[in-house]
Amino acid sequence: MPFSLAAAPTHLLYLHGFRSSPKSFKAQRLAAWMAEHRPEVHWWCPQLPPSPREALALVMEGTADWPAERSAVLGSSLGGYYATVVAQARGWPWVVMNPAVDPARDLAAYIGEQPAFHTPEERFFFRAEYIEELRAMHPGPLQHPERCYALIARGDELLSWQEMAACYAGAQQHVIAGSDHALSDFEDHLPLLLNFLHLTPAT
Repeated sequence: MPFSLAAAPTHLLYLHGFRSSPKSFKAQRLAAWMAEHRPEVHWWCPQLPPSPREALALVMEGTADWPAERSAVLGSSLGGYYATVVAQARGWPWVVMNPAVDPARDLAAYIGEQPAFHTPEERFFFRAEYIEELRAMHPGPLQHPERCYALIARGDELLSWQEMAACYAGAQQHVIAGSDHALSDFEDHLPLLLNFLHLTPAT
C-alpha cells in the first residue's frame, strides 16, 4: 500500500535550489495556492545562505517547535537534497522536485563568485569548504522512502533523471517524459503533489 498522510500538514517548509530564492516560480506558485486555498497552514520558504551548514542550521532552528506529526518539507534541486536531510532527521514526509543527488560532486565546478538567479545583480561567493559541508550532511540510505514523493523530469538538462530515480527508489515517483530542470510545466503536476500532501481546497 502506498504511504498516505493521516491528515494534511499544518506546517509546510519549502527549500529552494542553488542560486535560487523564494522568488522561484514553483515556490511562488505554491505560496499563492496555499494563501488562496489553505491560509491556515503555516508556510515558510526562507532565503537560504550559500553555506550548506548555515542553511541547515537556519532551517532546523526555524522549525524546532513545529509539530512532528503535522509538518512536511518540499525541496527543488539542491533544496531537494536539503529537504531529504531535514525529513530524515525529523521523520517528516517530504516532496522532492528534480532533486540533487550528489551536490558535493556537482557543485564543485561552481566554486567562486555566482550571480543570484532571480536577481543577477546580486552576487555571492560559493566557497570550497561548502563542498565538504555538503558531503558531511549526506543523509545516507533513505529511511522510509515511501514517505517521499519524487517529481522527476527525464528532460532535466542539469541532472540525471536515472540517478534521481535510483536514489529515490521506494518513493512515490512521478517521472515526466519531458519537461526540464526548472519544471516549466509545474502547473500540470501540481495536483498530484498536493494530493500526496492531502492538501485540497478548504470547503
